[in-house]
Amino acid sequence: MALTKRQKEVIEFLADFIDKNRYSPSYEEIADGLSLNSLATIHKHISSLESKGYLRRAFNQSRSLEISPRYAAEVEKRRAVETGMAVPLLGKIAAGVPVEAIANPEMLHFQDFAGDPGTYALQVRGESMIEDHICHGDYVLIQKTDAVRDGEIVVALVDGMETTLKRLYREPNGQVRLQPANSTMEPIFVAAARLQVQGKLVAVLRKY
Repeated sequence: MALTKRQKEVIEFLADFIDKNRYSPSYEEIADGLSLNSLATIHKHISSLESKGYLRRAFNQSRSLEISPRYAAEVEKRRAVETGMAVPLLGKIAAGVPVEAIANPEMLHFQDFAGDPGTYALQVRGESMIEDHICHGDYVLIQKTDAVRDGEIVVALVDGMETTLKRLYREPNGQVRLQPANSTMEPIFVAAARLQVQGKLVAVLRKY
């Protein structure tokens, strides 16, 4: 539910006060902080914010106001949009039979892909993974790890010299198969001791 300008001022004042002091303000402190003379007006705004799910309070207790998780989540979404780390997720679109596109209030957060400090990007060269829809010129986001499962797409360093993006499979004979996603190319077989996994694929980015 939308907030009025004054309700936004009240909730923002409360959030700042609680963050600085670790306890909630009294109605008098809210009125003083917002230059309002009427405690009844403050009570009205508090009740409205509570009914909209932004505040929680314990009755018959002083300094009992608590910011709800909903407000914190909305603040985080707004900051993410302002910093370019999130975009509105407005629904789904069919790549086959047309379906109705319905807007919804969700956000797509790029922190979900790149929030890990161990995540890095590489630009793809070549067509060896084209059947996995990874094309020449695409950017891949890689999570730095050496703990991967068979079938995952990994960045593999061979003989400490050359890196390649392939699906990894461990063979019974102690070798590792690096499988391209291109039916015209043969897999690469290499002894496990000659290979170092430098990360696994978490996302593919493409510019048009």
